[in-house]
Amino acid sequence: MLVKDCMTRHPIMISPEIPAAEAQKVMAENKVRHLPVVEDGKQLVGLITRQRLTLKPETIGSLNFWEISRYVSDLKVEQVMLQAREVITITPGRTIERAAATMSKHKIGCLPVLGEDEVTVGILTEVDLLTAFVEMLGLPADGIRVTVRMPDKMGEFSKLTSVIAEQGWGVRGIGSFPAPRHPGYYDVVIKMTHVDMAEAKELLGHVPEQEIVDIRTVV
Repeated sequence: MLVKDCMTRHPIMISPEIPAAEAQKVMAENKVRHLPVVEDGKQLVGLITRQRLTLKPETIGSLNFWEISRYVSDLKVEQVMLQAREVITITPGRTIERAAATMSKHKIGCLPVLGEDEVTVGILTEVDLLTAFVEMLGLPADGIRVTVRMPDKMGEFSKLTSVIAEQGWGVRGIGSFPAPRHPGYYDVVIKMTHVDMAEAKELLGHVPEQEIVDIRTVV
């Protein structure tokens, strides 16, 4: 799955010249946490997040109520936004695992998506990634979920899929990851529909050198 397949298209965008209070209102009304800041042609010039709209104690510590009110009302988005040079972006053709790795590395909650001519075409958020993960593992469909532990060596995955193919079972989602606390092994998670759990447990449980570590019904 690529970024373009799961990003939020046509995200709400704002101008750097509008009041910061208006940006906060837009975020609250639309239940979003990030707003790309753009100029003519949807060229990205910055990013507003909830954190950027939080007033720092040192800024307001010496101000009274009226001074704080005036200060807030005078603030523009361009004064509090993350500048474009500081914003980490991604292109529509990158993979979602690369996007997830980028967000994890930099500890950020979104990636503005820039297309041709650096035009803002979407935004990829943590929620978008979680939704994609759910879909990739086939959760929207009822069925059984099997986790099989296998040695990390050539030919192991084909042994498992051969059994599945022989039975004509339909696979709705699949994923793999290094087995926790078992160096040299991988856990493969497979979501299948219209499959009897007892039959799956019997047949997959006899694949040489492999072990079912979890099997359950998912509805």
